[in-house]
Amino acid sequence: MTGQTVFRIEDMTCGHCEKTVVKALADVLPGSIVTIDLAARKAVVEGDAALAEQAIREAGYTPVRQG
Repeated sequence: MTGQTVFRIEDMTCGHCEKTVVKALADVLPGSIVTIDLAARKAVVEGDAALAEQAIREAGYTPVRQG
């Protein structure tokens, strides 16, 4: 599924976590738009949702798709 996907990532708690998630997503979805709201522990990703979810998991985090 492509388009915009919102992930809740409870275990993304600091700036290092944020950078790790962004890098993981950039590696599998180059050029995609990624927006992080660290305070809300959310990531909004443009592109393939399944690839994005897998990349976040492989980076060591637990994404939950929202809505």
